This record gives sequence, C-alpha cells and structure tokens, in this order.
Amino acid sequence: MSDSAAPPRTSTEAKGRPIFSGHYTHLWGFLLAGWLISYADRTVTGPVVAWMIENKAGFIGDASNPATLGGLIGSMFFTGYMLTQYAGGRLGDRYGHREMLVVSLLWAGLLTLVSGLTGGLIGFVVARVLTGLGEGVFYSNDRVLVINHTPATRRTIGLGVVLSGLSIGLTVGIVATPHLIDWGGTLGMGGRAWSMPLYVFGIVSLLVAGATWAFFRGRGDKPLRIGPPALRLIGYSIPAAIAIVGLFLLADEFSWPDWLTAIGSAVLFLVMVTIVIRGIVRTDRGTQLLNRNVWLIYIGFIAVMWNLWFFSFWSVQIVAEAAHSSLGAAALTAAFNAGAGIIGFPVGGWIADRRVRAGKGRKSLAVICAAVHTVLAVAFGASVASGDPSLLLLGLILFCSGLFFNALQPIVHSILGDLAEEKDRGSMFGLFNLVAEIGAVASPVVSGVLRDMTGSWAAGVFTAAGVMAVAVVLYALVKERIPEVAAT
Repeated sequence: MSDSAAPPRTSTEAKGRPIFSGHYTHLWGFLLAGWLISYADRTVTGPVVAWMIENKAGFIGDASNPATLGGLIGSMFFTGYMLTQYAGGRLGDRYGHREMLVVSLLWAGLLTLVSGLTGGLIGFVVARVLTGLGEGVFYSNDRVLVINHTPATRRTIGLGVVLSGLSIGLTVGIVATPHLIDWGGTLGMGGRAWSMPLYVFGIVSLLVAGATWAFFRGRGDKPLRIGPPALRLIGYSIPAAIAIVGLFLLADEFSWPDWLTAIGSAVLFLVMVTIVIRGIVRTDRGTQLLNRNVWLIYIGFIAVMWNLWFFSFWSVQIVAEAAHSSLGAAALTAAFNAGAGIIGFPVGGWIADRRVRAGKGRKSLAVICAAVHTVLAVAFGASVASGDPSLLLLGLILFCSGLFFNALQPIVHSILGDLAEEKDRGSMFGLFNLVAEIGAVASPVVSGVLRDMTGSWAAGVFTAAGVMAVAVVLYALVKERIPEVAAT
C-alpha cells in the first residue's frame, strides 16, 4: 500500500492518549463479541459443505470430488482473508484501528447475508471471497487495540480473553449450524435450508457492528469516520477479488484439478508478500518488521493457522466418518476442540503474564504448548486410522489438544507485540497474519485432496501434526523481548 495516499490520523488514539483509560476491560468485551461473530461467520462454511455432502444437496452434493471441492471453497475464502491482512493493519495505523474494526464487522455481516442469497457455486464463491476480504482487516487492528490500551502486566491475558471469542464463535458455528439448517428445513426451505445459518449469522454480525460503533463513538475526541477507510478498502479489495474469482473461473472453465487452483492461490500470496516487503524496505521499516525474530514467528504461525482451519473446517466430517456417527453428534464432539479455547486462551495469557511480572520470558510456554499439541494431534490421527474410534475418545483428545493449542496463540501474539513500536504494530500484525494465512489457505484443500486420494482423514491429521512440529523448532529459536515494566 502507498504510504502517502492517506493523511495522518487526528483521533485521540493517533495522539497516543489512552482513549479506553479505565475501560480496557469493556474494550475486551466488545472485541470478544467481534471475534465471536466473525468466526461464526467463517466457520459456517464447513458444516454447510458437510451437510451438502451428506444430503447430496446444493452445488456440492452432486460433485464427483465433493471433499476436494468443499476444501477449495474454504481456501478461496482464506485467499481473500489473507490478501487484506497487511492492508488492514496499514490502514489501521493511518486511519484508526477503531474505524477499521467497525468497517470489518459491517462488511462481514452484509456479505454473509449475500452468501445465503446466492444460488450457485460461482456466486457462493464470489460472496465468500468478498467476505474474507472484509474480515481480513479485523485481526491486525484488534491485536493492536488490546496491546496499546491494556497495562503491560495484563496484556497477554487481555489478548487471551478477547481471543476466547474465537473459540466461542467456532463452537457456535459448528454446533448451531446443523440445527439452523434443520430449522430452515422445517420452514419449507428444502434444498436451500443451508442458507438459514448464513442469514442468522449475518444479521447478528450487523447488530454487533452497531453496538461496537456506539461503544467506540463514545470514546475519543473525534467522531468515527468509517467512510474514508471503507472506500480505501473497497478500492483495494476489487482487484484482489477479481484475481481470486478469476482464478476460480479459469479452473472451472478448463477443468483444472483443484490442487492446481490452490497453487494459483499460493502464487497470489507470493505476489502480495513481495509487494508488501518491497514497500516496507522502501520506507526503512525493514529492521523492525523484517528481522530474524519476527520472521521466525511469522513462519511458525503458519502451522497454527494450518491446524486451526484443518480442525475447524473438517473436524465435523472427520468425526462423522471415523466414528460412523450422525452429523449432529459429530458436531458436538468436534466442538470440544473449539470450546477448549474458552479455557485455553485466557489461561495461557494469565500464565504468560505471571512470568512477565516475574521478569521471565514466555518463549518456553510457547514451545511447550506447540509440542504437546503436536503429540496429541498424532494421537488423534492414530485414533482415526484405527477404523472405529469412540466419540468419547475423539472428543477427549480434541479437548486436550485444544487447551494447549489455544493457549499458544495469545502467548505468541504478546511476544510479537513487544517486538514492534506502537506506530507500526498494525503493519506488523498485518504482515504476520498475511504470512501465517498461507496455512489457512492450503490446509482445507490439501486435506480434502489427501482424503479423496487415500479414503481416510488420517493422512490429513498427520500432516497437520508434522507442520506443527516444525513450529516447535522455530519458536525455540526466537529471542524475545521482555517488557521493561516487568523487568524492573
């Protein structure tokens, strides 16, 4: 993004004064709600695709390779989500992080409603790509607000509490979607019953956006001006959407294998990363945003996003097939993994903050959490490969692995946040998630291809475990910076 196209911010936030002084826990609550609904919005795709496969309905049910196609749809969403990561953080640094969060929530609500209104595969892909482009700006701006407006000694638990909305949203998306689809069926929607959860989550997203706008509007010396950053984001998103949808249309027209389309998404990722890195180097911010330590964290988090969206997108289908259970029972079992974050996120943050207050580092916690998750993921894969695992066993492993996996994330975010100056944190978190999202883009489609090739989900589970094992090594090599307030 150009560094000269927008004027500097004039809000209280830009001047460095604590606009949420005394209210940072209220800020946590609104950001938690934003994570909750945005993750419910994006998680809904997996259960919807699983319902289409099981009922041979919609635009997935008649496909010859439904798992691969379903995974490709998820990858298209995350290609869009990925391409606005850095742009969202950079716009937040310039226009205001509050403004970008409101824009993201409004955008997600409207496009989720549109996703439910579509009637065919191409229309659904377009709507999900656009949803991803808007939701992509939430992450970097949310992380910065928590870090900038929370006391350093409570920063990691703040990051964890807010991120617990992710787990709640995942749980709601996984558990509620089958019931909302059934409700749509009772209302006479028939083969279109899959649209009902998209309508419900879209409306709730707009309500959360309105409440968040009202909260932010009451704090700061300037009113929220969401028009300018929204227009900039639209201008940025249009060419990105054209590129992503064009890739999908070419694949459909020439009957490319779905894995080749996924490679096309990876090419878009490489182009975007190249553009972003060139821009950073030209503005002399490379020392801070591109040093060895941050790259170890950037690349290591690819494994986190890979595992997050492998289990979030496919866990319902994996449990249903492995344990020969109904979709509803599988959804409840799979929800143990997402639900574990309600405990894991804040507890991981709380433990990390205790170490910070003692003047100690958090890296060892990150390494331990990643290593334990790796071992438990292998155990889950072995259970799936056994041929007839019990729902209880699968749920127990998913819950335990989820505790450590979710505790890992705020710890890593806190370590990263301490490596950047306040004025560049949005850009750093944007680049961080841009790089990490390649895991979210690749995971659903690679796992779907492996399932169709092998006839089992075990290969996908072992792949996810192997990717996380690499992250264990990378995090062990990081040299972290302990906040001065804790070290004195």
